[in-house]
Amino acid sequence: MSLDEEYTAYVSGRLSWLRKIAYPLCQDWHRADDLVQTAITRLYVKWRQARAADDLDAYVRTMLVRVFLAEQRRSWFSRVRLTATLSDRPAEGGDRDLIMDINRALAAVPARQRATLVLRFHCDLSVEQTAHALGCSTGTVKSQTARGLATLRSLLDAPESRLARTEES
Repeated sequence: MSLDEEYTAYVSGRLSWLRKIAYPLCQDWHRADDLVQTAITRLYVKWRQARAADDLDAYVRTMLVRVFLAEQRRSWFSRVRLTATLSDRPAEGGDRDLIMDINRALAAVPARQRATLVLRFHCDLSVEQTAHALGCSTGTVKSQTARGLATLRSLLDAPESRLARTEES
């Protein structure tokens, strides 16, 4: 099997998984697709190196999170803020109102804290794995997790009007 065929097979099998990680980071399916596209393009460029990684999924997940964080730091993103919209996809089971509230609150959490929360609780990574993915210390992961959870709690405990105002800013 050629390198291109290996790459295509891997990406085809992991595309939906990558989208499921990207969406909680950015809260927009179109932006999630853009993040995934950028990450898999970078993966293609580094495929020879990436395919030799001990854990290819962890390598690609790290690339995706770093693409998200880099996009958050760009000046374009600070000047142009996309408005939060509700997902056009139905929630998978559970309390839909609660899921929408959590998504709105997660969108209001600062990007680095949001990335930490997504890696820790959505991807179920350990503190050490999250630190490796974010390129920081385990202490930073712990503090970002604590701050992110505190922000989420305060937003979820607040009246709905406060949550709606957070969306608009």
